[in-house]
Amino acid sequence: MGNATGTTSLRAFLEREAFFGYVLILPAMVLLTGLVAYPFLTAINLSLSDTFIGSKGNFIGLGNFVNLMKSDIFRQTFQNSILFTVSAVAVKTVLGISLALLLNKKVRFKKFFRGAVLLPWVIPTVLSTLAWWWMFDSLYSVVNWTLVHLGICKEGPSWLSNPYLAMFVVVLVNIWRGLPFYAICILAGLVSIPEDLYEAAKTDGAGAWARFRHITLPMIRPVLAVVILFSTIFTLSDFNIVFVLTRGGPMNMTHLFGTLTYSVGITGGKIGEGAAISLFLFPFLLTVVYMQLRMTKREEF
Repeated sequence: MGNATGTTSLRAFLEREAFFGYVLILPAMVLLTGLVAYPFLTAINLSLSDTFIGSKGNFIGLGNFVNLMKSDIFRQTFQNSILFTVSAVAVKTVLGISLALLLNKKVRFKKFFRGAVLLPWVIPTVLSTLAWWWMFDSLYSVVNWTLVHLGICKEGPSWLSNPYLAMFVVVLVNIWRGLPFYAICILAGLVSIPEDLYEAAKTDGAGAWARFRHITLPMIRPVLAVVILFSTIFTLSDFNIVFVLTRGGPMNMTHLFGTLTYSVGITGGKIGEGAAISLFLFPFLLTVVYMQLRMTKREEF
């Protein structure tokens, strides 16, 4: 009798919503703590020290961040990262909306086209970037071959050896890589818009541009805000594309925070300084995330 009562009490305790909820989120909390929180706190600790590979290092406070502000390479990397992120996100936003509108049309093989759009997103980044590297290689460039045979130029440019063309190439590849993310997310927002709104607008004589401006854009604005937020973070922290194509060159003109962190922290052995580079924009990103989420919540209300 006592055992039965104890079992019943234990079962009742385990089935309580408050306790059972914590049990369900426990695996996620363990993963977040081990894979996100612990590495992040370790990076903060390293950024405040002069740790070098093979040595423990000493606490130097904000010394690494002060030294970064005096570094010409870091200032160039900061400019590169802002230019890279702003240009890529802006183009992906415009093309993503356009592509989502096309995918939302009622055409034959619509499901096939929606699946095909995802290919740049699902292909491993390094593998697809290697293909782009071959396309723009100075010796085997299929792009230069096409330009020459079309009579556009007599000799193709050295895409990855010219600082400005190299930046154009890495931005182009990032746009190609990230465009499906925009298109599919915005398409999900377009599908949720009631058709009655468009029918009413057509009845009132609204044209295509008026319907897009007053119905489509306001309705997808919350989705668009979240997509732009995540894309900005992903683009700003990009590593694979630049590392495979240019490794930060030529003349450090394509270095981003990720590639400079690898060059200084891993290749150069300055772990503390590398951690400081990776965390340099964290306060700014945290502010942007907070403001963006606050604006999104305000629009929902």
